[in-house]
Amino acid sequence: MTLKRSIILIVLVSLWASCGNKPDGEEGVREDLTAKQMLQGIWLDDETEMPLMRIEGDTVYYTNPLNAPASFKVVHDTIYIYSSSPVSYKIERQTEYSFWFHSLPDEIIKLHKSENSEDSLSFISREVEVISTTPEVVKKDSVAMYNGTRYRGYVYINPSKMKVFKRAYSENGISVDNVYYDNVVHICVYEGKQLLYGRDVTKKFFSDLFPEEILEQTILADMNFIGVDDKGYHYQATIGVPESSVFYLVNIDIGFDKQLSIKKAE
Repeated sequence: MTLKRSIILIVLVSLWASCGNKPDGEEGVREDLTAKQMLQGIWLDDETEMPLMRIEGDTVYYTNPLNAPASFKVVHDTIYIYSSSPVSYKIERQTEYSFWFHSLPDEIIKLHKSENSEDSLSFISREVEVISTTPEVVKKDSVAMYNGTRYRGYVYINPSKMKVFKRAYSENGISVDNVYYDNVVHICVYEGKQLLYGRDVTKKFFSDLFPEEILEQTILADMNFIGVDDKGYHYQATIGVPESSVFYLVNIDIGFDKQLSIKKAE
């Protein structure tokens, strides 16, 4: 291959890579920086006169301290909000002091820019309030006899600082992220007085069983002893979406050869 052809090939590959991950509707289009500049400030709901969001730089902040800030762009007649799952809202009207856009249920949210400095008090805290699903360490013991041998297992469900972002929806039909702390579970099993197995388990432990989009919005919620038999000592882990009824069960088998295996519960 000639040097000239090699250079052309490298340029084409670079251009393809730079355009590969843009959200729908943005490809090949520049951001509207004038529209973004007009959005700077605090925006109030036309009907309630209550602050709904504050836009500063590239970030949208919400009044609810549970809602994580998100970056945004304006392209043509659409505002793109980059939360855990990016969403877009069609802009109905935008002036320096008025901003109307379509919510996810396709209702028009009508906002106007605040001119009252006291409205900034609704955004006084810049720290997102993270919800702890396990406020303190939970300890679980289990004892079982098998073939004349006494087995004892320990489970410690430890709160961590690992964050999980879960999509939620405001009463206005706006997609927001609530933030939760995940858990780290320590399990150890004794065969008589000898340690058979011990390790820390996190949600990433199940990455071969579940798609990334499921693991991203779930927490490692629980771990329970379910029995001992000729195949070993058995636990069942629960991973679930915080504050919902959606959960998944995983069987964890610790063999007498000190090997561990996992599979989805049937």
